[in-house]
Amino acid sequence: MVSLAAVLGIGAVALGLVLTPGPNMIYLVSRSITQGRRAGMVSLLGVATGFGVYLLAAVVGLATVFTLVPAAYTALKFAGAGYLLYLAWQAVRPGGRSPFAPQPLPPDPPRRLYAMGLVTNLLNPKIAVLYVSLLPQFVDPERGNVAGQSFVLGMTQICIALTVNALIVLTAGTLAAFLARRPFWMRAQRALMGTVLAGLAVKMITDRSRAAATP
Repeated sequence: MVSLAAVLGIGAVALGLVLTPGPNMIYLVSRSITQGRRAGMVSLLGVATGFGVYLLAAVVGLATVFTLVPAAYTALKFAGAGYLLYLAWQAVRPGGRSPFAPQPLPPDPPRRLYAMGLVTNLLNPKIAVLYVSLLPQFVDPERGNVAGQSFVLGMTQICIALTVNALIVLTAGTLAAFLARRPFWMRAQRALMGTVLAGLAVKMITDRSRAAATP
């Protein structure tokens, strides 16, 4: 079954991604600040459903990929590393916009909040690449049951993402006010996340053990 190292690895990637500003964070923060925490949590339910859709696709699709096209591992590996480097640059590049300075949004009913959270996550390129390119690199076919490993790793990512996003929803207003007065902390957060993501990308490119293990 899945190794502890794989769980810790996908956990580190998931934490780095969820703390890097992207569509989910921007939407949840904007909704929480402009319409309140309840609206933010309803939106988060939609985001959670989107994670479930991706996880289901990953459990079915990854097993097929590893069974029929083992050589695809290398392509996924470099695609995932390249995307991590792109996210690292987005985190540290000059002129990046903070998600805690959101644009006002008109109030929406719960059904629309849920639907927008779902759509935002389904169309989020970070999550798509995570499940297509990054998660497969922590699956080891030699440990058996590729679908089971994918499910455990996917649930690890979902638990981390939902926990962090829930904390963001509950503290969005306070964080926005704090960071507006202290821009240094936002720059420090972006620099830290950029460094973490870049480090993971380099490790992914240079680590040949999993590639060698792939039949």
